[in-house]
Amino acid sequence: MFDLTGKVALVTGGNSGIGEAMARGLATAGAAVAVAGRKQDRNTIVAERLAALGARTIAVQVDVSDEASCRAMVEETVKGLGRLDILVNNAGINIRKAPESYTLEEWHAIIQTNLTSVFVSCLAALPHMKRAGGGKIINIGSMLSIFGGSFAAPYAASKGGVAQLTKSLATSWGRDNIQVNALLPGWIETPLTVQAKLDVEGLHDRVLARTPAGRWGVPDDLAGIAVFLASSASDFVTGAAIPVDGGYSAQG
Repeated sequence: MFDLTGKVALVTGGNSGIGEAMARGLATAGAAVAVAGRKQDRNTIVAERLAALGARTIAVQVDVSDEASCRAMVEETVKGLGRLDILVNNAGINIRKAPESYTLEEWHAIIQTNLTSVFVSCLAALPHMKRAGGGKIINIGSMLSIFGGSFAAPYAASKGGVAQLTKSLATSWGRDNIQVNALLPGWIETPLTVQAKLDVEGLHDRVLARTPAGRWGVPDDLAGIAVFLASSASDFVTGAAIPVDGGYSAQG
């Protein structure tokens, strides 16, 4: 039910943090994996790690803020690995400051990277998934898909958009046997959140107090749910936005 042998996955932002953990989970379940990111040296390192697990892999350099680069990434994956069954849209950026402090350039950069790139990559993947008879798309949202963030207005807007885009694509592409779901990570220990602890006073203690699990998440906490959503086990799950947050969003 969870076997991904013969499937090909593309993971954007797959060269570190949550992306790397999901790529490793998919590879362990049997998928061939294209590791995509801006830094090709990091892509290659992670691809080599996955190859050591026995997976077929390629490293794909991409600038997800550029439409042509997103489309080329998908084509390079299909050329290198033969098909595309699973797309994980994980790449993203954030800039933390008060809403009135953002420049319009910063706003556009965050929306383009976090939201528009998801739309473009999904469109590029669509014909290949239809040709294969179906596919799985996993979009990475955030707790800020459902909560506000005083220090991250454009990020929250972009991640809210990811959740709604996921629902729209799921309703449109269900007839093509393509399931589209979103994961909403809580506070996960990654390079991005290390900086958040420095930028937002008291964040660490507030997260621990709010999280029933009593800890921050780690990237590997996303690996299992990614395998589930990429596998036939989730064939009747689509349009969902699933928190992976240790109960953070359930805490009153």
